[in-house]
Amino acid sequence: MGIIIKNGTILSANDEFIGDILIEGEKIIQIGVNLCEDGHEIIDATGKYVFPGGVDEHVHMGSFATLSFETSHAALVGGTTTIVDFAPQIKGKGIIESVKIQDEEFAKDKSSSDYSFHGMVMDTSESLLDEIPKMVDAGITTLKFFMAYKYTPFMVPDDLIFKGMQLAKKYGITIMVHAENGDMVYTLQNQLIAEGKTEPVYHAYSRPPIVEDEATQRAIYLAELAGCPLFVVHVSSKGAMEHIKAAHERGLPIYGETCTHYLTLNQSFLEKPNFEGAKYVCSPALRTDEHLEAMWDGIKNNYLLSVGSDHAAVSGGFEKKKDGLNNFAKIPNGCPSVQDRLAMIWTQGVEKGKISRQRFVEIFSTTPAKIVGLYPQKGVILPGSDADIVIYDPSYEGIITHADSYEGTDYAAFEGFERKGIADKVFLRGKIVAERGKFVGEKGKGQYIKPKAYALCYDGFEK
Repeated sequence: MGIIIKNGTILSANDEFIGDILIEGEKIIQIGVNLCEDGHEIIDATGKYVFPGGVDEHVHMGSFATLSFETSHAALVGGTTTIVDFAPQIKGKGIIESVKIQDEEFAKDKSSSDYSFHGMVMDTSESLLDEIPKMVDAGITTLKFFMAYKYTPFMVPDDLIFKGMQLAKKYGITIMVHAENGDMVYTLQNQLIAEGKTEPVYHAYSRPPIVEDEATQRAIYLAELAGCPLFVVHVSSKGAMEHIKAAHERGLPIYGETCTHYLTLNQSFLEKPNFEGAKYVCSPALRTDEHLEAMWDGIKNNYLLSVGSDHAAVSGGFEKKKDGLNNFAKIPNGCPSVQDRLAMIWTQGVEKGKISRQRFVEIFSTTPAKIVGLYPQKGVILPGSDADIVIYDPSYEGIITHADSYEGTDYAAFEGFERKGIADKVFLRGKIVAERGKFVGEKGKGQYIKPKAYALCYDGFEK
């Protein structure tokens, strides 16, 4: 006995049609019209949209100061069925061992959503170069370098990034960069604090768009010289987006994503009184409306490929953010946002006519799965794919509020925003795990999904 989702409007990255989907076990078996119902459970989706479960290619569930995978059921409630976590490299250990520890200690039997990992470089020694040839077999096909956070383990020098790119391309590993000029940021932080400018809004003044623009262009030059594809994470500035666009138009395999908050929250949120602005401290910083509009343009026209959440629910929430009461540079970075990614993109994008329903499926599900090497197991409704499916009721109207959050922190980043539509039912590998904003599944049943090398950023790339 299987399940038939019947009479829903099935959305894909290319089209939409009214039809039925047969699920048996964990897989999609058949898609069609008037499928035989004998012996199957019937779920009527008349008047609702049916699309693949979301793939969030950018989360921090197991990082040093964030709430861990025990809160990953928040993703399911929000229609995201697969998350890809940036696993921090542990001091004294390699990337491969660090990812293994991240899985065994933080994710396995704890994650409720399915999951995978990116490697995240935090050791500037060249031992990294000995590891890269072994990474694909270990399930690591994406590798992130930070160009920011001077005088911390995060910031990686250009020469190691360049050498990493030269080697990674031989194995189909997708290089990702956090593009901000760490020297510029560090200098501006110290100058502002010396001037007594310590409030949260000065986080934005210490990380103006130009520091992102410069680092993005520099990363593009490094990738061009190395002959390596590049994926720039959390693009937030108009200039950075235009650098990516220009590089791609020159025929280079240069790509990028933006994030939910860079499409919907502007710099004024950092100005909230009584230190409330600290809730919105993330890096890159929130921008003015000019940049938000540019991000929508980038998404609409495929200059940027996808929208991740960059979910980072700081352990301790707003109270922990108060570590930076007298120094904005000490405010822990991060916004809790994995649960509301669907609601915000749909409401602010589809409902307001900024993107089509097909483009929504691309940036929410299909393209993220392709970027990280999980397609077609994830991110698409096709026979043989995992039965990760969202039935979406577009008639619902409500307000995003912390009272409905499963993210485990003490505030909602999108508090008070309207929402149109709700995930009526969310299936993870054929089982209903969430209904109308409530988690109804069993925690800890998420599975690790091994990614493949030579993913989307290598399309058309000459090896």
